[in-house]
Amino acid sequence: MAADKRTARLGVLALVATLLFGLVGARLWFLQTVEQEALQEKVNTTKLRTVPLLPERGRIFDADGRIVADNERVLTVAVDWQVIRRSDDRAEIFRRLSGWVDVPVEEMEARFDSQVYSPFLPMPIAEDIDERTATALKERVEDLPGVTIIEESRRVYPYAPLASHVVGYMGRITAETKDVYQDAGYYLNERVGQFGIELSMEEELHGNWGSVTYEVDNASRIVREVSLTPPINGNDVQLTIDLDQQQYAEQALETQLRRRSLEYSTNPLDPETKFQTLVFPDYPRQVPFKAPAGAVVVQNHDNGHVIALASYPTFDNRWFESDLSGGKFEEIFPSVDEFGEPIDPDESILVNRAIQGRYNLGSTFKPFTAYAALNTGLLSVNDYYVDQGNYRMTSVPDDQCDAGLVRCVYKNATCSGTGRSCVYGAVDVETALAVSSDAFFYRVGELLMTENDYQPVLQEQVRLFGFGADTGIDLPFEFDGTVPDAELKAEYAELGVISEAEGAGYYTGDNVQLAIGQGLLSASPLQLAVGYSTIANHGFVMKPEIIKAIYEPGVPDALEPGFADISQARLAVEPNIDGEVVRQISMPQAIHTEISEGLRRVIQGPGTTSDFYHSTTGEKLFYFYPRSAIPVAGKTGTAQGAGNYPWNDSSAFAAYSRDPARPYTVTAYLEKSGYGSQGAGPVVKCMFLQLSGIAPTDPVVLSDPLDAESEVAAGPKRLADTSCYDGRFSNVRTTE
Repeated sequence: MAADKRTARLGVLALVATLLFGLVGARLWFLQTVEQEALQEKVNTTKLRTVPLLPERGRIFDADGRIVADNERVLTVAVDWQVIRRSDDRAEIFRRLSGWVDVPVEEMEARFDSQVYSPFLPMPIAEDIDERTATALKERVEDLPGVTIIEESRRVYPYAPLASHVVGYMGRITAETKDVYQDAGYYLNERVGQFGIELSMEEELHGNWGSVTYEVDNASRIVREVSLTPPINGNDVQLTIDLDQQQYAEQALETQLRRRSLEYSTNPLDPETKFQTLVFPDYPRQVPFKAPAGAVVVQNHDNGHVIALASYPTFDNRWFESDLSGGKFEEIFPSVDEFGEPIDPDESILVNRAIQGRYNLGSTFKPFTAYAALNTGLLSVNDYYVDQGNYRMTSVPDDQCDAGLVRCVYKNATCSGTGRSCVYGAVDVETALAVSSDAFFYRVGELLMTENDYQPVLQEQVRLFGFGADTGIDLPFEFDGTVPDAELKAEYAELGVISEAEGAGYYTGDNVQLAIGQGLLSASPLQLAVGYSTIANHGFVMKPEIIKAIYEPGVPDALEPGFADISQARLAVEPNIDGEVVRQISMPQAIHTEISEGLRRVIQGPGTTSDFYHSTTGEKLFYFYPRSAIPVAGKTGTAQGAGNYPWNDSSAFAAYSRDPARPYTVTAYLEKSGYGSQGAGPVVKCMFLQLSGIAPTDPVVLSDPLDAESEVAAGPKRLADTSCYDGRFSNVRTTE
């Protein structure tokens, strides 16, 4: 019996063994036949390493071929992700590297944990290392497994800080934007445009990745190159910006802001108390202007090309390529003040006020109100209104006015000689523009509403010039602007910007304010330039162009340092030399003449002689304007500031050339800088003198190295010769 049991057991074991060997054999057969190709492919894959090849970013040139954004070669220390997956291995590699590259282990760990670096590329440890360190690390490959030296390019800005708000800057892909860039095929290690042209033209500038595939051994050392797909470099982009005009605009703007900050606004005496008390008793008689910020736009009104786009405060875009620490970045670009409070918006640096400024336009808006009145037939060129210094609305019942339920009386600006509202007498559209009669335009604002069944006629007319919508310029973050109506007021009430009672409807008083460029109207200096360009070119609303041409990669350098040889460039996209017409609006000759003559008189006079001679708002400023300079027509504007304090008033001026051979439009806006003729006006005058070749200019030169110890975003840029502001270039007044 015992023998039988042993035999049975041995039989079971033999059967199990046979089954096991059969399964192993079947598995071996399956692997060697059915899955042979797949397994061989997997083996091959483990022996191959594909490394993406970064394309060289396209360069950016100004209108004359100056290289405003370029690339330079830098070396980066990086480490393979596979080598640092395990925490012990990672700690050891980081410890060994730290002394060589002068990067703390904690910072390397932070990079590892940040999840902003591509898992398909080695993780960068330190950028811009020197050749000696790179060579030493290559020689220690056995002690530093997975560590590689990568050749990359770094963005350089040879003429910085010129046009920094236009050119922009670059930075690493952020956690907030990584999904967008990954969907577009980017690797997370890349630096991409963050502002300006660098951002808006990212697709053109970037180029396409290439790749190289290597066969590697077990130690990840390269055995041979298997395949290579070269990268396609980014296209080169040429701007319409001319650094000669850009530099002058930036200098003129900053110089004038500093000049205005040394001037004082007068706290007026109250005429109701026979000039015995101050209108604002909590303030002294003289209050300095803050003059913190502003913008200048120069545009060719025939084709829309933007020649200069200046914004202040400005910055040096090289800071963003200098590997700023968090503390240094906050020092240069603070978000809070010394007391820990949010920084004053007036001092914001990374804002392009030329396209992002949200400004009341003051009286610079009046030509568009005049157009609305003439184009809709409300007024003719021969209609006069007797300006007696104020305007009382006629559509509001007297009892409501007398009870103070509705503001019914609106006054002209105060005349310095009398301390009371100016009285201009009989004025038509032309004269009302010349002397800037508020009462005339208050009346137009009311009648445009009451005579058109309370429809938004004024809004419809001014929107034709582009107000209330972005201009389409190829720059990011452009402000749309606002043209007040019932919908906007309801939205603002919901947001708490205005009270619920104010937001309950759009009233006649709102239209009265809109007619003189106040109230809830807001626009950028660029939108103002587009509007005046439309008047200048007889009704063509042009898209403001800032891209002059896009070239195939590799435009060579010229012999002169800092320039590209545009003559050797090959176009990637056919340029639109004549510009893009957004729309053509009706501009009959009679209407154009009435408005343009009014704007010409702003510059040249004459004014009115109602009770005594009232000069026009720009007449004194341009009194010694040379006859050889570009003849201009324009308009001053003073936008009331917070609390109606005169020292918070902002200054605007817009003007265009009347010489068809020199088709320039220039606008300037200086925040909290006083009257338009005193703040922004001199900047516009200087710009036209420069464009005329009369005002002396500094040469545009390559930048000195960035001072890494500096504590400011950009050093001062002032005009060496300030005679254009109030100097007498000629002792003969301009005459036609």
